[in-house]
Amino acid sequence: MKKWQTYLILVFIMLIWGFNVPALKTLVSEFTPVTITSLRIFTAGITVFIILGLMGKVRKPTAKELLFITSGGLLNVVSHHYFLSVGLTGTSSTNGGLILGTGPLLTALMATIILRNRPTVIKVIGFLSGSVGVTIIVLSGGEGIGGLKMGDLFIFISIFSQALSFIIISHAAKTLDPRLLTGYMLVFGSVVLFIISLFTEPGGLRQLGDASASIWVLFFASAILATAVGHMIYNHSIGKIGAAETSIFLNLNTFFSLVGASIFLGETVTYYHLIGLVFIVLGVVCGSGTLEELVTRKKQKRYVERKRLGHN
Repeated sequence: MKKWQTYLILVFIMLIWGFNVPALKTLVSEFTPVTITSLRIFTAGITVFIILGLMGKVRKPTAKELLFITSGGLLNVVSHHYFLSVGLTGTSSTNGGLILGTGPLLTALMATIILRNRPTVIKVIGFLSGSVGVTIIVLSGGEGIGGLKMGDLFIFISIFSQALSFIIISHAAKTLDPRLLTGYMLVFGSVVLFIISLFTEPGGLRQLGDASASIWVLFFASAILATAVGHMIYNHSIGKIGAAETSIFLNLNTFFSLVGASIFLGETVTYYHLIGLVFIVLGVVCGSGTLEELVTRKKQKRYVERKRLGHN
């Protein structure tokens, strides 16, 4: 598959993920958050194995790959989805979507710390800009600057866990098909989340019978399209073009989640959200290395052009 085709597919996945944020907000409002999240992710994991089984891609993992599955599952599924589901019960879908938009920045930061790469001045500016954007968003209320909501903090922990997991996934993808890795992580993580829900939400299962048919349609759409297919394709893209470059597309997730929150939930997008979004976009472009790559490519193009003219 050509790069531009991968990019186009990633844009479509970001549209699904962006609209999935208000969908999750609805689901965790109808059910107990951890219980419904564990069931949604388990449904997604089974879907992944059905798809890969038809493709003949299922195999047993090695001992080393099992370590990646466990660590990736705890971060990418258990921690990410636990704090996301609980966090969305304590803040707006708009705030949640914007904070999730810091994913590319945090991925680049994790890569810098774990791989011990010294950040450039532009990347430092990016990290600071992204931090300013998040600060503006999490302190914004409907009528201006308010207090920090616990839900906002939980969602930040959620995206931080996911960003760290992307580094693990990029290493695991060297030997294990990222789509198969996704399936194992989803099933493992959903079982852990369900065990947690039995202790934190003992009456969670009893609420399942009270939901309307439209809510269950939303549940399966979120599980199959957003979680199963979405994560399969995204993690597969990490293996193809790398964690940092793939994470750039998460910024579109932020935009689509704002649109979705406004259309489906009727939430108001304030100018604080827009200002925060500008800082986050700037942070992503600088902190992920995108700006530096564009500058480098432009210099190389000029150099090649001067060389060609010199030979002529």
